[in-house]
Amino acid sequence: MATETAKNFYLSTPIYYVNDAPHIGHAYTTVAGDVLTRWHRQKGEGVWFLTGTDEHGQKVMNTALKNGASPQDWCDRLVNEEWIPNWKHLNIANDDFIRTTEPRHMERVQRFLQGLKDNGFIYSGKYEGPYCIACEEFKLPGDLIDNKCPVHATTVEMVSEVNWFFKLSEFVPQLIERYKTDPSACEPASARNEVLSFLEGGVSDLSISRSTFDWGIPVPWDTDQVFYVWFDALLNYATAVGLGDDPTSEGGKKFASTWPADVHLVGKDILRFHAVIWPAMLMAAGLPLPKKVFAHGWLLVGGEKMSKTKLTGIAPRDITDHFGVDAFRYYFLRAIPFGTDGSFSWEDMGARYTSELANDFGNLASRLTAMVEKYCDGLIPAVATEEGLSGALAETVRISDAAICALDFQGGINAIMEFCKRVNGFVTEKEPWIVAKDETRVAELNAILYNTAESLRAMAVLFNSIMPETAKKLWRSLGADISIGDIGAQKIENVAQWGQLPAGSAVSKGAILFPRLEEK
Repeated sequence: MATETAKNFYLSTPIYYVNDAPHIGHAYTTVAGDVLTRWHRQKGEGVWFLTGTDEHGQKVMNTALKNGASPQDWCDRLVNEEWIPNWKHLNIANDDFIRTTEPRHMERVQRFLQGLKDNGFIYSGKYEGPYCIACEEFKLPGDLIDNKCPVHATTVEMVSEVNWFFKLSEFVPQLIERYKTDPSACEPASARNEVLSFLEGGVSDLSISRSTFDWGIPVPWDTDQVFYVWFDALLNYATAVGLGDDPTSEGGKKFASTWPADVHLVGKDILRFHAVIWPAMLMAAGLPLPKKVFAHGWLLVGGEKMSKTKLTGIAPRDITDHFGVDAFRYYFLRAIPFGTDGSFSWEDMGARYTSELANDFGNLASRLTAMVEKYCDGLIPAVATEEGLSGALAETVRISDAAICALDFQGGINAIMEFCKRVNGFVTEKEPWIVAKDETRVAELNAILYNTAESLRAMAVLFNSIMPETAKKLWRSLGADISIGDIGAQKIENVAQWGQLPAGSAVSKGAILFPRLEEK
């Protein structure tokens, strides 16, 4: 009997337009995806994490021409000099990076859409109406404010073309039924309500090709036209893992082990594409739908959505050069409830860095290693159990695991930080520096230090998905890399088992986890 292929946890970010370098809004989504997939790996699951770039369409073509480059050269330069290096800098552990100009994508797009046409879901028609080049989106008159796109505040173009259309309206009843019977398919609730309102308001068929420019994937049955950029781009989530390949081929096997996606992370401005157009395309092809589309809020600067056009697009390195990469990863998921808008504040980040990371977490690690070196010759003392801490840890693991798997990153991080504060309170209450002065209280001193060290062992594992470099430094400073093994191999479900850090582990002080910030 053939064995069934194990299904990976599959998460995608949007694929980002390459008309400019990434800003912290792009990084926010990608870091969230990285934290969630690292967490699932830490749970022992197979994981596939996809990100990439959207390289076709009029906006990219126009930007390239303004910069005196061909669209392909422009995309190649930005991807290789900006996008991939930024994700490497932020410690993003993606398994694949899809570019929509790659042959593997373009060939599978053409094959998929030819199938939709052959099955009667695509027809020829005339499109007339407003189009926002910045959004690469056909707009409804009710979407506009003074004939301008509400997202980009730019005047829309009136387009009149004979195009190919997708029978989107045919799938509206199925989509409404899906979101009403399975609320988890579109989250948070505000996003789902928006989608349902849009669907119930009436949806027209969708123009899926353009004839006025040629920077796109050619329509195979009408090579004078290229596919509408979103109809091309949305397919990346499936083309990247072998959409339409022979089931016995490597691509076909990859598709079987990966599809459907478990989570599509998107910004709320592209929700309709992912919760209306994309599932309708899959329904037309008879393919399983992604399990969840999650639309997070915007990062705001001066009360407005981050934008390169308005000079509010902050580069990640502007922040990481000052605070460090792990503090960057921690801050945005800790400070802003995922799913709502949130404003970036340099002052707030500085305050949280100092109070939460440097004082609460980093100082606890420094105090512990210094005391073990001073009082125990640098070796972890005998295993001891403080019931209050071990019980609190079990609850911390339960809460943080449930929260992070539900994309409540703030709730998960808060639970871990509450445990950190609990351990700090334990040390303050027990006063090991006082106990150490009494030779008759050696066993008590050793128990205090062991329980503190064991708590830090657990925190290192819990923070490994959020702040991987910091977690590894702490793990090494506890000697756990030698006495326990690779931090990445530690399972979330086992974190709360007390007494894993063995007696005799060699502690080393190492560098301060969160150094004092220079004035800026």
